[in-house]
Amino acid sequence: MAVKLPRKDMFDLPEGVIYLDGNSLGPLPSGATERTAEVIRDEWGGQLIKAWNTADWMALPKKVGDRIAGLIGAPEGSVATGDTLSIKVYQALAAALKMNPERRVILSDNGNFPSDLYMAQGLIGTIDKGYELRTPAPEDVAEAITEDVAVVMLTQVDYRSGRMHDMVEITRKAHAVGAVMIWDLAHSAGAVPLDLTGSNAEFAVGCSYKYLNGGPGAPAFIYVRPDLATTVQPALAGWLGHEAPFAMDPEYRPAMSTERMRVGTPPIVQLSLLDHALNVWDGVDMTDLRAASVALSECFIKEVEARCPQLTLASPRDAKERGSQVSFAFEHGYAAMQACIDRGVIGDFRAPNIMRFGFTPLYLDEADVIRAAEIIEEVIGKELWRDPKYQTVSKVT
Repeated sequence: MAVKLPRKDMFDLPEGVIYLDGNSLGPLPSGATERTAEVIRDEWGGQLIKAWNTADWMALPKKVGDRIAGLIGAPEGSVATGDTLSIKVYQALAAALKMNPERRVILSDNGNFPSDLYMAQGLIGTIDKGYELRTPAPEDVAEAITEDVAVVMLTQVDYRSGRMHDMVEITRKAHAVGAVMIWDLAHSAGAVPLDLTGSNAEFAVGCSYKYLNGGPGAPAFIYVRPDLATTVQPALAGWLGHEAPFAMDPEYRPAMSTERMRVGTPPIVQLSLLDHALNVWDGVDMTDLRAASVALSECFIKEVEARCPQLTLASPRDAKERGSQVSFAFEHGYAAMQACIDRGVIGDFRAPNIMRFGFTPLYLDEADVIRAAEIIEEVIGKELWRDPKYQTVSKVT
């Protein structure tokens, strides 16, 4: 039976804070501190190296991968966890290029998250065989999928505006010309309903510290379509991706599953925290969550536009084209966001002028949204952002 939203009692949020930045870093799930202490004190501290067996640490990456699979419309055994999202992008892209050895074009878009583009640029330089990265505007991607494209690599939900690509249609177009499809789900997993099996995409990658609430630096994940799991060639042939790691074989033999996409030793403390964090999703129907997210976002847009004509909506107005975030453009957006944060409304800023707000129905309701709009109105209408203390730009925006 689907649970009722929100589930505020399952999070430890500071008193008086309206948290609209779960699209950047999810809040602390209740009990996570205790679970982390248990892993450190009782498992690591009490069992030492035995815990790889006695606490079943070695099985944890697959266990967590299977739980994530259930949230992204993928079957058990198709998701491997560990490392960082950038590493998983590199792995997926390198493997995809090997599947199309006669082509030399990687297609993304110019709104993609910079790290994804950096990984592509770095891989192109490493291979040094005349590969080209093309980055048309997001709205022009479909037309740019031509027969010389080897791989289409896109982030489904744009990190600045929340604009959402049509996963099924883009994947269909890629396959129609013989290209391989990679989806970055950093702003999708835990935010919008996903059906990776139905999309037929070859690869997907994502992080777990945003909507999945796994904590800062939480492990990333990679999905490999099941029919490719035993043939895909990992560019990073790591010890934990070996068929038999403890055989200490000097020659690499990849695991006969998606586990071949694992690289280094799994971060057990953070995987344990993520495993605990995923409990908040038990019983949550993603269709219900999406409906609640849209309702909150629509309420926020209506309230902010009525109260703050100085702000310009930078996200698609049609909710079907938007993820679970709303962005407004404002010339003094950084300072204005700092003033909002100072008054308990936490969003974030993305250059050059985007005030970004995420909506997570797990711990937000309509009253939170309306109160946030009231505070934003006060900051903008009274020009509180002009205070000199809000003008100094921090390292993290």
